Amino acid sequence: MLLSMDDTLSAQGASKHVPVLLEATMEYLQPEKGGVFLDGTFGGGGHTRAMLDSSPEVCVVAIDQDPEAEARALALKEIYGDRFRFYSMNFADIARVEERSFDGILFDFGLSSFQLDEGERGFSFRFDAPLDMRMNNREGITASEFLETASEADLIRAIRDYGEERSWRKVVAAIIGARGKGILGRTKSFAELIESVIPKRAGFKERIHPATRTFQGVRIVINRELESIEAGLEEGFRRLKINGVMVAISFHSLEDRIVKRFFRKLSGRPEHRKDDRFQEERQVLGSMIATKAVKASEEETRNNARSRSARMRGIQKLVEGMA
Repeated sequence: MLLSMDDTLSAQGASKHVPVLLEATMEYLQPEKGGVFLDGTFGGGGHTRAMLDSSPEVCVVAIDQDPEAEARALALKEIYGDRFRFYSMNFADIARVEERSFDGILFDFGLSSFQLDEGERGFSFRFDAPLDMRMNNREGITASEFLETASEADLIRAIRDYGEERSWRKVVAAIIGARGKGILGRTKSFAELIESVIPKRAGFKERIHPATRTFQGVRIVINRELESIEAGLEEGFRRLKINGVMVAISFHSLEDRIVKRFFRKLSGRPEHRKDDRFQEERQVLGSMIATKAVKASEEETRNNARSRSARMRGIQKLVEGMA
């Protein structure tokens, strides 16, 4: 997710912890009809609560790897009782969920506003904090450890491929040159390092901070976000009932590309421009609810800055077929 400096600051205010594209999500999933739903990215619990409130016949199973999400889940458990169940895990591990089939599945990828607003988590350079960035801060290496030890090839993958930073050569060189000096240990000093090497364009006001793309790339690589999305989508679709609907909300092009190609593959369409397979070589397991992604309205983007870059796609399962 890429937010401008103004967007990021306003995310603390009116848009704090507001579920993105809530109305569109409910329209696609139709929980008011009842059923068992999976919220693969619980976050602040906004989508889960809306589904539970839509009908007394709704049960929601929620997943989140963030240890701090567990406390928020306990609060919902007290309200909804047996209609709500929470698993502390990465959504890539849906195979470990005991419930075997769902009427609807939701993924809301990227960071939650809780994670952005808690400076000590190290996701934002708005705060001077240890450069951590782990969505599950009980395991794995921190962003600082990655920057201090990663190979040049891994840094390029993070900055160029995942961060989509045009000045990636300068940034990678700066990171390697800063090793062992304490600069890569904190959010502010790392952001200032990046800002110092990215050229400013005369007469042009940048919409986002120069460090935004690099922060995104590093976060994606240390949390294995794209690999988790691929695994979560595949296992989720296996667990979806016939006529059930899967909804995925993405916040940057890399996430959305994975979702789009996966949904197109399931619906028997070409996954991309170079997909020239014959139609008889394709499987039609589902139907995309709409060809184009759903975007937030002007009113929603005014009230919730996080929704500005959101893209929502949905698919309805028609038949079984995935191994």
